[in-house]
Amino acid sequence: MKNTLILLIIILTSNLAKGQFIKNKSINAQIGYGLSSPYYSVDEIADDGFFLQGEYVLSVASWFELRPYTGLIITNSNGKDLNDNPTDEKAESKAFLIGGKARVRAPIPWVAPYVEIGIGASIGKFETFTTFTNIDKSGFIYHIPFSFGLELGRNNNLDLGFTYYFQPTVEQYAGAFALGISIPLKSNK
Repeated sequence: MKNTLILLIIILTSNLAKGQFIKNKSINAQIGYGLSSPYYSVDEIADDGFFLQGEYVLSVASWFELRPYTGLIITNSNGKDLNDNPTDEKAESKAFLIGGKARVRAPIPWVAPYVEIGIGASIGKFETFTTFTNIDKSGFIYHIPFSFGLELGRNNNLDLGFTYYFQPTVEQYAGAFALGISIPLKSNK
């Protein structure tokens, strides 16, 4: 009976609580030079292209953020390896990206290093052709995003970093060297 009474009091008073664990919200837009490369390759190849991503940034603390995201990566092979020699190997991605990441950063004004990891999905067309791999897949696959870089500026509104999406299903990773800008959203206080 005592436990039931305590539970009832908690439920009835929880509506009065004004606690909010999200401190600030913003939108982060990134654009960059996209790359994709196979996990295993005889020739050293990296196919290049375009990267675009938008994130809804939820700041939990000055050092921790949650970041749901959507993005686009398009990479194409030029038929050459990194040494400019002809090759038949390629790792192409033409995909829409969606998922969530958690960012841990040093809360330092002007230059704040960060690292982030999460889980997401890639929806599109993927080709990985190497001596070891022959994959041509379309559809939905999972990926593991991993990023590191620097937040720049007094309020850390500029983002310069490397973003990777490890795609085990197609034995390749796609990524980018990207520049981003954060736009704070008005809070309802």
